[in-house]
This record gives sequence, structure tokens and C-alpha cells, in this order.
Amino acid sequence: MYVSLDTIAQVGITFFGITSVFLVANKNRWGVVFGLLAQPFWFMTAYINGQWGIMLLNIAYTSMWLLGIYNWFFKQKEE
Repeated sequence: MYVSLDTIAQVGITFFGITSVFLVANKNRWGVVFGLLAQPFWFMTAYINGQWGIMLLNIAYTSMWLLGIYNWFFKQKEE
């Protein structure tokens, strides 16, 4: 059985994407981690299919997920 890279990317996007949205909607900090884990799959599918606009959006989304990781895991809480 042959599984293409695009199929793997679609499964990764689906699993990590849905999980991240669910967790973020429930104010769980791990949502940003799952969102970041989805990004390589987005980059893969955008590259395979020549979707350069999506590639630019991926860069923006990756930046925002990294900001979320900083805010949830590293930023000192203000009292």
C-alpha cells in the first residue's frame, strides 16, 4: 500500500489542527503546542501543491503559535 506525502500531511493537519483548536477554545495552553506541531504538515502540503500564498500564511501562523508558546510557557505572570 502506497501512502503519499500529501496524504500524510493531510492527516497531520487534521489531527493537530482539530486538537489545537479544541484545546485553545478551552483555554488550555497545550493548544498552542499542537498548533505549532501542525505547521510542518501545512508547509509540506503547500510546497507539494505549489500553494505559495498558503506558504506565506504558514509563516505568519507559525509566528503566532510561537508567540502563544512564549506567552503561555515562558512569559512571567504579572501580579
